Amino acid sequence: MKLATAIPACVLRPWVPADKASLIAHANNRKVWRNLADVFPHPYTEADAEAWFQMVASPSRSIHLAIELDGAAVGGISARTGEGIFVRTAHFGYWLGEAHWGKGVMTAAGRALLDYLKADARFARLESPVFEWNPSSMRVLEKLGFERVAVLRKSVTKDGQLIDSVLFSYLFDE
Repeated sequence: MKLATAIPACVLRPWVPADKASLIAHANNRKVWRNLADVFPHPYTEADAEAWFQMVASPSRSIHLAIELDGAAVGGISARTGEGIFVRTAHFGYWLGEAHWGKGVMTAAGRALLDYLKADARFARLESPVFEWNPSSMRVLEKLGFERVAVLRKSVTKDGQLIDSVLFSYLFDE
């Protein structure tokens, strides 16, 4: 699968082992880590990259794609399926190397994956929690049509701080 975005030099595609050096270079950044769940390690090592490639190569209903810009993997985007009664809900998540922040890449990548998921119809709902200190990510979700549904007060401990998270959702039938 390869998905085009509104930015001609940017595509979404499966992760491949050849992305290892670029993945480590962009993921091993404290500012990137600070906005992600703790399943995303810091520092980001070769062993972490190997574990990632093994995980994304396993069969799954979830979708994990590399954000490729000018031929290099510079971030990732995913729809991770829920389990049990939450099987039609996916966690919509993404990250981007700091050098590419503020250039519309994440909005373009998000739009491409969202359009694919609409046509695919495996999910009825997407959810995306955002840390209170990340208004840029909130703006990306709002541009994509996600609705801010809750502020979860003091729900996250990240980087030694107890903070709020803001939950966004997207319903495909509305």
